[in-house]
Amino acid sequence: MQVFHDVAGRIESRPLLDWKAQGKPIVGYTCSYLPAEVFHAAGILPVRLRGIETDGMDIGDVYFGPFICSFPKCLLQLVGKGKYRFLDGAVITPGCDSMRRLDECWRKAGKDYEGVLPGFYYYFDVPHKAEGHGLQWFVAEIEYLIAEVEDYFGVEITDEKLRASIAEYNKGRRLLEAVESLRTAESPVISGADAFSATIAGAIMPRGEFTEQMAAWLEALEEKPPIDNVQKRVMLIGSISDDLELMRLIESQSGALVVSENLCFGARREGRPVDESGDPVKALADHYLGASICPRMYGKYKQRRALIEQKIEGANVDGVIMQNIRFCDLHGAENALFERDLEALGIPCLRIEREYGPMIDRGRLKLRINAFLERIGRRKRNAG
Repeated sequence: MQVFHDVAGRIESRPLLDWKAQGKPIVGYTCSYLPAEVFHAAGILPVRLRGIETDGMDIGDVYFGPFICSFPKCLLQLVGKGKYRFLDGAVITPGCDSMRRLDECWRKAGKDYEGVLPGFYYYFDVPHKAEGHGLQWFVAEIEYLIAEVEDYFGVEITDEKLRASIAEYNKGRRLLEAVESLRTAESPVISGADAFSATIAGAIMPRGEFTEQMAAWLEALEEKPPIDNVQKRVMLIGSISDDLELMRLIESQSGALVVSENLCFGARREGRPVDESGDPVKALADHYLGASICPRMYGKYKQRRALIEQKIEGANVDGVIMQNIRFCDLHGAENALFERDLEALGIPCLRIEREYGPMIDRGRLKLRINAFLERIGRRKRNAG
């Protein structure tokens, strides 16, 4: 697990530095809707951009102002401080309006801070509907992206290379699926923090190395005994989160274990394997746009709720913690709907609002989580 925790806990991790030392390009991206296989097929390392290690907001506040989601602000703060100078390119996706503004603010910061705007800087648009013309639009967007990558980096991305990349990414998806089955089992052998660090690493490490490390970890887990004293099985959902400290905070409470999650950096990002037959661009479009996993997609709330309910049942979840970053309208509104509908089914829920980045409100969160876990404990004692 050490390599996964190292990658998940810092921006410039060892696998990244090794890749850069070989003179190979790195492109950062902001959203799970981007088909990373396109860059893998071009010999480029796609790295999910993160806002960890932010220790101030003097740059982010200047460009964004105070009343906006703190995730893009943290990204811009690190950009301005030079934390992402190792990037050869960046791709911005409008997951929400705040992330759309990151495109504009990063371009402006590139004029004010020398060297912070990479040479390849691309806006990758994503429709809000997956049916009909929305899927056709997304196929065209992927084709435009391929053409721009080929032109800028002087590479050729053939259908054969795309299929090989899809197959390589699918190996990791199947291994992550095996990890999820161990995590959701009646007697789990891994913590939520360990499983989450592995999924984060999958969005950062070179894919071949990630697959090898995952296979070795799964082999080692065959000899690991179940975790003792699991009394409260928790699910964590909501806004973008790649901070292991929140999951560790939950699991530091007596008898609590995060046995399932539905987060943008987590298992839902990988989803089902991509079809390895037929047109690879169409297969990528079907995979990345076809599954309604994010509240930015219109008209799919019932499908997303059904997915949550399926995970709750499959992992035997005792309660759901719904977190959203302050000023995140998408997840804030949807979490309210989830809370209403899941509580009606008898599933205890806790809805918390927080800032992205360093857990300055750790004490407040710990108090609320403790009270929620006590509620679960009383409910189970009464049922018993």
